[in-house]
Amino acid sequence: MTSPGPIAFTIFGMDIRWYGILIAAGAMLAVLISCKRAPRYGLKPDDVLDVVLWMLPVGIIGARLYYVVFQWEYYQGDIAKILNLRGGGLAIHGGLLFGIITVWLVCRHKKIPFLEMTDLILPTVALAQSIGRWGNFFNSEAHGTETDLPWAILVDGKYVHPTFLYESIWCLILFIVLVRIARKRRFVGQISCLYGILYSAERFFVEGLRTDSLMIGPLRQAQVISIVILLFCVCVYIYLQRRSEKQ
Repeated sequence: MTSPGPIAFTIFGMDIRWYGILIAAGAMLAVLISCKRAPRYGLKPDDVLDVVLWMLPVGIIGARLYYVVFQWEYYQGDIAKILNLRGGGLAIHGGLLFGIITVWLVCRHKKIPFLEMTDLILPTVALAQSIGRWGNFFNSEAHGTETDLPWAILVDGKYVHPTFLYESIWCLILFIVLVRIARKRRFVGQISCLYGILYSAERFFVEGLRTDSLMIGPLRQAQVISIVILLFCVCVYIYLQRRSEKQ
């Protein structure tokens, strides 16, 4: 399997890239599903829209800033490169960090239960990730090491692990699993913690296959962050579960 290229089509002289189309499609689907499921969490669709209108742009900015910081030698002194999102270069951990902080701020301002909101939207974030990851395929980026497996993809004349595909499949499964668990949610915050635990576990292992990892010294940044998030979410899960049992 080989990427057909990053350009989906051209309109009025402007190239429209698959990367942007897929991110937008994933975000729109996530919003629609979250709005439909909102009443189950005691929330209104307008609550979701209030949060999303802030979360999406701030999350994208955060994802870009996070990526640029860890690739500063490449971007230093070139504002045009920093602002050019069309060619890729978004770090999901940066997007999640800035996005969650934004959700907390908006929920606090609007007096919306924060954990109810994150339990609602995080499964659909996984779905959006599943769709958006295909943008890496069209850009021929975020791939793994060489392999002779039958599902390898061809990049620069070499057959490599389609790490985008591994994460896409996992995130789709994660969405389905979290939605099913949510039907019998045992305590508020359970779904949010499970998202952090299960996504981080997958990201840790898949990151080990990638050849373009952002680094913290000799360590892969995404693996370090994944371990931190996983341990944090496990601790919060245990705390919320025990608090719920006492109540």
